[in-house]
Amino acid sequence: MSAIDEYGKVIDDIYDFAEAQGFEIDGILQEGGAGQIEINLNHGDPVALADEIFYFKRLIREAALRHDCFATFMAKPIEGEPGSAMHIHHSVVDLKTGKNIFSDDKGSETEAFLHFIGGMQRHLPAAVALLAPYVNSYRRYVPDFAAPINLEWGRDNRTTGIRVPISGPEARRVENRLAGMDCNPYLGIAASLACGYLGLIEQENPRAECLGDAYMSQDELPYNLGDALDLFNESEPMREVLGQEFAAVYEAVKRNEYKEFLQVISPWEREHLLLNV
Repeated sequence: MSAIDEYGKVIDDIYDFAEAQGFEIDGILQEGGAGQIEINLNHGDPVALADEIFYFKRLIREAALRHDCFATFMAKPIEGEPGSAMHIHHSVVDLKTGKNIFSDDKGSETEAFLHFIGGMQRHLPAAVALLAPYVNSYRRYVPDFAAPINLEWGRDNRTTGIRVPISGPEARRVENRLAGMDCNPYLGIAASLACGYLGLIEQENPRAECLGDAYMSQDELPYNLGDALDLFNESEPMREVLGQEFAAVYEAVKRNEYKEFLQVISPWEREHLLLNV
């Protein structure tokens, strides 16, 4: 509570701005990092939510500027501190009945629920280029720094990349914990949904549920943007769902961005190598 009070005036403005724009904030709390705050938006239509996230980030920047500070959505802005994620919760509703297809009439998990998870496990590596779209995004994927770097799934297990929160049958959902706060919300949500959609189409079953510490499991994500783009390029199902023309343009833009980054000599390299090798 004391940590939140430190930014009380900024948060008050965030609430006021959000109310003026019709955004519903579901909760706000201090996270583990320095000056790091988690804000939850209420569930809804994915495109409408992407709109809200897009404007909400700008709203937060403006609220911070009014109090002579800056808000950043970099995935890893501070060395030695946890990165910032954009956890995406998915449930799928039947258009005709309005019911969550992840729960049956008795309130139990359905095959579609497991297939959705299975699709995420299989296809998320190819989607990481959109969930972690910048070179800095991969600084967040560090073991034991509150960011899952695996494709394990578990019920209320916060060490897994794919988590099933505790909920009633009508709210049964799958949480993708891999996306960074720096991702484009339209592309990030679309790519994440595409993984689950492919699982439904392919009727992919997930691996056994992880019941322990998934941080101890093998790393399953690409280590940098170049590797992520390679996986994206090699995934025909992902490119087909997202659109071949979009996929080609996105990859080309990000390849050029990554090449530009590789030409930059970092302070670390000069400090450790310039006079020592």
